[in-house]
Amino acid sequence: MNGDWNLAFTLHGSLFSFTILNLPILQFTLHPSQLVVTILEAIYTSVLRGGRRLLPLLATGEGKLARGIRGRQGAAERLAGWAASERDSDRPLVWFHAPSVGESLQAASVMTALRSHRPEMQIAYTYFSPSAERLAPRLPADVADYLPIDLPDQLEPVLHALDPSAIVFSKTEVWPNLTRLAASSGIPVLLLSATLPATSSRLRWPTRILLRPAHQRLSRVGAISTDDAQRFAILGVPRERLSEMGDARFDQVARRAAAVDRKSPLLTDLADPDSLTLVAGSTWPEDEDPLLAAFAGLPHTATRHRMILVPHEPLENSVRELEQDLARNGIGHARLSRTLAEWRDAPVLIVDRVGILGELYALADVAFVGGGFGSAGLHSVLEPAAFGVPVLFGPRHSNAREADALIAAGGAFEAGDRLDLGRTLARLLTNGEARKTAGAAAAAYVARGVGAAERGAQLIEEFLPERQSA
Repeated sequence: MNGDWNLAFTLHGSLFSFTILNLPILQFTLHPSQLVVTILEAIYTSVLRGGRRLLPLLATGEGKLARGIRGRQGAAERLAGWAASERDSDRPLVWFHAPSVGESLQAASVMTALRSHRPEMQIAYTYFSPSAERLAPRLPADVADYLPIDLPDQLEPVLHALDPSAIVFSKTEVWPNLTRLAASSGIPVLLLSATLPATSSRLRWPTRILLRPAHQRLSRVGAISTDDAQRFAILGVPRERLSEMGDARFDQVARRAAAVDRKSPLLTDLADPDSLTLVAGSTWPEDEDPLLAAFAGLPHTATRHRMILVPHEPLENSVRELEQDLARNGIGHARLSRTLAEWRDAPVLIVDRVGILGELYALADVAFVGGGFGSAGLHSVLEPAAFGVPVLFGPRHSNAREADALIAAGGAFEAGDRLDLGRTLARLLTNGEARKTAGAAAAAYVARGVGAAERGAQLIEEFLPERQSA
């Protein structure tokens, strides 16, 4: 679960018993299964309504929850306002929704493919997490904003104003009231690049029961794999609406890697043909401890080793602590924000700005991806793999299905601890043949996954009105 579901169940679970006791009188002439759906969705809506009254208390500070609450304020009015001035009723509109950055990048690939088929299309894009806010303006959408709270009074005006031909969810997030309102208006709802791991809490009671009605309303599910598709049947999606499309994230990372300008000022300044470069991306302190120890222990060779270190959160305090850790390990270092002369010969370059990691992987001979030594969750292993470099990460990667697949393909390596990381890193940096073989396997793995975005666009087109002749 995520999004408002988390808010509902973690903060307001105590409202369930109160809501059940105070439900309005129901029409017990309904079919029993429909009666259950009515009760469950009445409970869900009541919980969200009760929780909404508490949101102002949680809207202070700079944490993700607070920023998300503030960003969502007025979202319904902003989306309806855009529609009043920009919506062209003669053109179909598809409304994409994605929870956060990773799902948004999946959606962006499908948006791009859909635009190539239907250039007249208008696209609305909503997101849940504030981490997607910076990404939103770069997506191929006509309007982007936070998803309003999943309540009828918030969503009905937006649905009426946008008048979408279809609504597309990305990967996981399916909203009960939005699907119910769409179904009552005859608007098809799709879930693309859909995934449902066997260990997902959505398959367990009571979540499975609560989510089932929303999934039964889905017009089509384009799942990442056959196994995922079969598990969606457990949530109530009719089997004839299930298909396998793959993961549109592969298209996004492959396209981005191919588009990187290796002659850009940034990459030209940082390129060092006389060194072997480790790019460590999206690292957390839990990753940096074993990583610095492994780097400090690399054997001396005729070829210089260097590391471009990109913390996930390059805040001033975090960077200072990282510099202190480097000093304790006896590793020379500099910040990217300093002058070229200051960091040209530094063994470790700390990247103290955001938004450039996707380009920096182009400089890598070996890549390390953060999140696997802590509790944050492993970050994207596809981005470096798309550049054809071996990928290393820590042992905690159950959140990233690509990690195991990339290991099986020979393009990635799990390090169980700092000693294991040191051994694997040393082998890859000192054995050119092993490095080349693993890098080719990583690139081939990404290439095999390309094509999902096109298949997703085709699924959407099945539900769109035919293109009007000129």
